[in-house]
Amino acid sequence: ADVVEKTDAETLQSFVEIRTIPGAQVYTDDASAYRGIGRPHAAVKHSVGEYVRGQAHTNGIESFWAMLKRGHQGTFHKISPKHLNRYVTEFAGRHNVRDNSTANQMADVVVRMVGRRLMYRELIAN
Repeated sequence: ADVVEKTDAETLQSFVEIRTIPGAQVYTDDASAYRGIGRPHAAVKHSVGEYVRGQAHTNGIESFWAMLKRGHQGTFHKISPKHLNRYVTEFAGRHNVRDNSTANQMADVVVRMVGRRLMYRELIAN
């Protein structure tokens, strides 16, 4: 997962095209920024109450954002732009192991911490 600076068509379409292989099926909501994307594309029309059409839905990404927002409101309270990418990466990792048991999730975190060091001075927001 990565942070995008803007949500205009040029930014979002470039983001998707760089991170997907040609021919990959892309599912989105009906935001106009996705129109003309250079991949096979199906969209659900949230604007008219449609949330699933065949294989097309955005439930996975909406679940991810809901988890990130809960972390922001319930644990972190302030997420600075300087470290937004770190929070997104952390919650992407959490989302990817959400079906594992709590013990396995904790073991995975510990294994990934080995050899990593983050200095306090690097954390301080500008």
